[in-house]
Amino acid sequence: MPAWPLYPVSALRAVEALALPGARPPLMERAGAAAADLARRLLGSSAGDVLVLCGPGNNGGDGFVLARHLLQAGHRVCVVCTADPARLPADAAAARQTWLDAGGTTQTHFPAAPASGWALAVDALFGIGLQRPPTGQYAAWIEAFNALDCPRLALDIPSGLDADSGRRLEVCVDATHTVTFIAAKPGVCTLDGPDTCGVLEIAPLGLDPEALVPAPGRTISPALFAESLRLRRRNTHKGSFGDAALIGGAPGMVGAALLAGRAAAFLGAGRVLVGLLAADALAVDPLRPELMFRNAHGLLAENAGAYAIGPGLGQSDAARSITADALRLQRPLVLDADALNLVARHAELQHALTARDAPTLLTPHPAEAARLLACSTADIQTDRIAQALALARRFNALVVLKGCGSVVAAPDGAWWINTSGNPAMATAGMGDVLTGLIVALLAQGWPARSALLAGVHLHGCAADLCCAEQGLHAGLLAGEILEPARRCLNRWLGAPEARP
Repeated sequence: MPAWPLYPVSALRAVEALALPGARPPLMERAGAAAADLARRLLGSSAGDVLVLCGPGNNGGDGFVLARHLLQAGHRVCVVCTADPARLPADAAAARQTWLDAGGTTQTHFPAAPASGWALAVDALFGIGLQRPPTGQYAAWIEAFNALDCPRLALDIPSGLDADSGRRLEVCVDATHTVTFIAAKPGVCTLDGPDTCGVLEIAPLGLDPEALVPAPGRTISPALFAESLRLRRRNTHKGSFGDAALIGGAPGMVGAALLAGRAAAFLGAGRVLVGLLAADALAVDPLRPELMFRNAHGLLAENAGAYAIGPGLGQSDAARSITADALRLQRPLVLDADALNLVARHAELQHALTARDAPTLLTPHPAEAARLLACSTADIQTDRIAQALALARRFNALVVLKGCGSVVAAPDGAWWINTSGNPAMATAGMGDVLTGLIVALLAQGWPARSALLAGVHLHGCAADLCCAEQGLHAGLLAGEILEPARRCLNRWLGAPEARP
């Protein structure tokens, strides 16, 4: 599957400005027709009534076009709109008049459902330009819309969802389906967007936006790291695939380091070396005896291919000391969990992190990101893309800001959103597994950016596969995704683009 180009509102407006002159048929007509096509598929053989809520802007115009198409196809359509026709944008006013000319009518109050109920409800209230919460009558309409027991289709974006950040603006449509026009917006892929949009469909309207304006961001797919998906040559040995070194496992938290180490082993690192801070820890992992244990400080001198520090590390003086030593390594380094918390607490670690020349990868969740940027978790979630980019620039590192629609950001301003994964992953140890996946790819010689993109996407794909096979919606354990992760990676390696 190719990566979707993602367009924030400002970039999409630039696309529209270049596409609008001479567009035949006009973009609003194309959008309404595309939405009507999805509406007919949702209706199927139903001849039931359709409710369309039209707002005061161009999104409302899209709704009028959809309503006209459904009316002409023989459906009973009720359009609700209180906008002053004289104040509608020109295209929306023309769409409204064409609806009336076709025999349609409008009413100004949210209607009672017909005896048989609504077969479909359509949200065409507000588009991607909305920046403040809907209030008054529109807020009441949205609450009534959300209570309807029928398919609920949003045009372009659910009304009340911020198109750039995925943040619900207090009152927001909860759609079962969304058809978004021209290209996907970042907000449909992260934070509240996936829950609010339901099933997402992209209607390009006959345009190739990337031919007009470069996409500022993309979703993650194997196409982004295909150059690293190469089958192994036969004439190899374990030394050909690097040593992945993991440091962590303070007393009471050894399991975190073991999970990371096991993940690295399942993903093909030649050797996995684990340095534990817990002095009384076992010298062997009874479930995965392939792991090799070392003194934590001694492991730094082994010159492994790639290092990761943080899973179960704790925030002791010993943890602080070994983090400082790890930051001086001239090797690819992943910082997770308590390593990030230590950096946030100590200015000298921040300076050492920023000064690193070797590739550095940070994997914070929102609370860890907030500590690193000295702000609140709410600040991080308000604009996840901007905050991930701020972290990448601040620390000269590749960053994945974890969460629904994890955001990967690079210091040069490039960013991506991951769409794999599911809510069953909200369990302890998942982040440790992600760290192990990433450091395994780094140890095998993958470029840092490709390793981070692949690790993040693979992490979610493995969880999706595991849940699908077991019928899980909750209760997924971190260790359960190790074998599915191995299977997913090997499927990618077996794809046509993965050749020696």
